[in-house]
Amino acid sequence: MRDVRITSWPVGVPSWRRAAWIALVILLALVAVWWLYHRATGQGAARRGAFNVPFPVVAAPVATGNINITYNALGTVTPLATVTVLSQISGQIIQLPFTEGQMVKQGDLLAVIDPRPYELQLDQTQGTLAKDQALLSQAQSDLARYRILLKQDSIAAQTVDDEAHLADQYVGQVKVDQSAVDTAKLNLAYCHITAPFSGRAGLRQVDVGNYVTSSNTSNGIVVITEIQPITVLFSLPEDNLPTIMQRLAAGATLQVTAYNRANTTKLATGTLSAVDSQIDTATGTVKLRAQFDNKDGALFPNQFVNAQILVNTLQNTTVIPTAAVQRGAPGTFVYKVKPDNTVAVTPIKLGPTDGEKTAVASGLAAGDQVVVDGADKLKDNAKIALRPESPPVQSQSENTNTPGSGAPTASPAGAGQ
Repeated sequence: MRDVRITSWPVGVPSWRRAAWIALVILLALVAVWWLYHRATGQGAARRGAFNVPFPVVAAPVATGNINITYNALGTVTPLATVTVLSQISGQIIQLPFTEGQMVKQGDLLAVIDPRPYELQLDQTQGTLAKDQALLSQAQSDLARYRILLKQDSIAAQTVDDEAHLADQYVGQVKVDQSAVDTAKLNLAYCHITAPFSGRAGLRQVDVGNYVTSSNTSNGIVVITEIQPITVLFSLPEDNLPTIMQRLAAGATLQVTAYNRANTTKLATGTLSAVDSQIDTATGTVKLRAQFDNKDGALFPNQFVNAQILVNTLQNTTVIPTAAVQRGAPGTFVYKVKPDNTVAVTPIKLGPTDGEKTAVASGLAAGDQVVVDGADKLKDNAKIALRPESPPVQSQSENTNTPGSGAPTASPAGAGQ
């Protein structure tokens, strides 16, 4: 068997050259280890240096103010009265003295029906009444004479009784004639159609020259809608009803504010006027009605609005900007600014929210500062630098909430924990 030798070096390579190669490899390995070590330690130092760089944030003060507790709902503007003006007699329209869309007052003339047939009818009934009144007067005179003759025993008693019955018949006929006269006068008055209440006249349904009848109840002459005052119908969940009923039972007047469809523009302010008598079992809601003066006409019938009812106001409560509230592993918390320009994770218990402000039930005190912008990179005890746009600390006596400002979206007390 042949002896095979395996070597990593070519035949004839001197031993000193092999030692040089080994020394070079070892040197390169040491250089690589040194470089990796210093790179790692440099990055760590950089990270530690970055941690020490303050994070720029915007902070806001914790103040004392008022928080409105409100419920929001979708509503529909509903007029208190809407009537289709109809003719109560038959005849030809000769006048329409109103303009479409005009604001009319109660008693304003809307239409005139040709009165001539009813004037003639009145003359006829008045003539019949005059004739029957004359006959009644004659019968009463004859009856008086017959009674004198009866006392003188000059006439039969039956004749006196017959004349008395005839006089009574004329009394009844005069009453029938008077009723006919009054009916003719009423029909003549119906020739002039007036507005039953103040409101806005819609588009006219007939023209001058049209013949109208009392039996035509489809379109009428015009539709009048009362818009001053006007109401808004809206529905709230049945869970909100006990709080509202308690406030009403205490004699409180609950304010209702109407905003436009986008909930950005305030349209009108009114008061709650009625609560429905039962809850809708299909939706679990109850209907409420609010009344508005609507002097400027901002609310229009059948308009969709956002209704906001002010149930109560928390007075002198601790208030923070809603943007400061954070939610995470500790629950609901804020980053509280400490005197050494670091932050502390501070758990809090929330009260109701009113727009951009939120009530704090516990965890903070007036005069503290909390981070409202730049909190996404913060941790407990992180260094911060307050940006110039940070608002100054407000006085505790300063009211930080003005009811009715903007379009608040408040929640009931204890909504957030």
